[in-house]
Amino acid sequence: MSDVFISYARSTESRAAAIAEALREAGFSVWRDDALSAHRNFSQEIQEQLAAAKAVLVIWSADAVRSEWVQSEADRARQDRKLVQLRIDQVALPMPFDRIQCADLCEGALDTPAWATVVASLRELATATEAAHAARSSPGGLSAPRLAVMPFANLSSDPDQAYFVEGIVEEIVAALSSYRSLAVVAAGGTMAAMGRPLSPQDAARDLGVRYLLEGSVRKAGSRVRISLHLVETESGAELWTDRLEDDLADVFALQDRVAERVAGVAEGAMQDADMRTVASRPTTNLSSYDLYMRAMFLFRISRREEIAQAIDLLDQAVALDPNFALALSQACVCYRQLIDHAWTDDPLAVRRKGLEYADRALRIAAAAPRVVAQVAISLPGLDGHMARALPLIERAVALNPRSGFIWLASGSLHLRNGDPETAAAHLETAMRLDPISSVNGFTRAYLASAQFQLHRFDEALALFQTTTYRLPVSHLILASLHGHLGQAELAREALESFHRADAGSIDHLAKIWFPRPENRQLLYDGLAPVGAEAGPAR
Repeated sequence: MSDVFISYARSTESRAAAIAEALREAGFSVWRDDALSAHRNFSQEIQEQLAAAKAVLVIWSADAVRSEWVQSEADRARQDRKLVQLRIDQVALPMPFDRIQCADLCEGALDTPAWATVVASLRELATATEAAHAARSSPGGLSAPRLAVMPFANLSSDPDQAYFVEGIVEEIVAALSSYRSLAVVAAGGTMAAMGRPLSPQDAARDLGVRYLLEGSVRKAGSRVRISLHLVETESGAELWTDRLEDDLADVFALQDRVAERVAGVAEGAMQDADMRTVASRPTTNLSSYDLYMRAMFLFRISRREEIAQAIDLLDQAVALDPNFALALSQACVCYRQLIDHAWTDDPLAVRRKGLEYADRALRIAAAAPRVVAQVAISLPGLDGHMARALPLIERAVALNPRSGFIWLASGSLHLRNGDPETAAAHLETAMRLDPISSVNGFTRAYLASAQFQLHRFDEALALFQTTTYRLPVSHLILASLHGHLGQAELAREALESFHRADAGSIDHLAKIWFPRPENRQLLYDGLAPVGAEAGPAR
């Protein structure tokens, strides 16, 4: 594990080398891509080093801002709460990095207060991450995602309001228990939680959990305020926090709203934390679950090479556990990506394998909402129509209407079915339920496409500007969007990014994601000013 991973654009390599050397002289171990192994896949090695590093230093420059690699590495560091930024020219940082402190080293000197701040931040992160890594590596660590809902604190002036606080906790436990991938403990009823406060480490030992949901309730007159905190017990890190305040017109309606909010976000935040935990483990010791989580990390990069690697890992996971329905259904989605983007020389074999996995997943876990949803979104690419997909996604929503991921899946499927109005409504629900996990980036990308098809260009552009996630088709939509807005240079840059993604022809993807001829023509009209070759919207 290196202390510092350095992310930079190739054109600034000499500055990056000087900065790396200065950090080594300050006592840090440093990794940058000049240390890539000659015998390994460079993409996978970069991902492993990025995940394992105690801190990530992003060197922003004009070329770095345009680099998908730098933005992707910066986004992962931001999510992992280990990002440190410095700028070596006057470039404007992209969102959301422009809202995070960035040291100014435009003059180049490394004996300034700005550089001292960078070193201090890196040292603080390295120390904190080392302690968390030691906790994760300790013997007897828990491997199953278990969550304890702790007794909420009653901050009301009236101690008799305890009944209301207990009701809130009961509703949250009931909502979270609908997630079959989680084991939920109502800690208020355990002897370990009675009579004394529990630190995160105490709870991990006494209750056998990896995550705690803590909270407090303050009720005064007709107003109530509820604070929520999701904590990883091994490191004590707070993964998510939220606060709701409202009139107390209907106790039960408010309880339902709190439970829906927690249920929608908890699974995504916990899964992101799990992926960060397993990313640095050696591949020789991975279990089927480890393989699945590593595959998820690769899948979210959404490029040809990473999708192929994800499929290989998922196939291994299924070989270890033939009944791992979640891995089977995730593999279906990856196989669909191969078909969608023409990333295979044998599409018939890919379709057969994907449909075989889909049938197996449904036989094993027909009542698991995430499995059903993933099979649903894979089928249009695998069997070529919506006949099975739409009823399946409706079943998934009915099984768990509080899941942000399920509404994301439903929105993307309706988008593919040529219904941007329904898609936008479902994707907005997904964003409301899950505003923070990494999946939210995909939600924004799909919602931007829906808003584009509804001629809401400003809203679509704002969504694209708030996420660094780029599905291959997103670059195409963004190019057309800039074309409609008269931003020819930005349109050309987005179109070049689409071509670099090697994601198939414009016509092929347009027919998949713009099945209505009038919406497809809208896409083509925006591409025309930059000379993109596309067929008529028949």
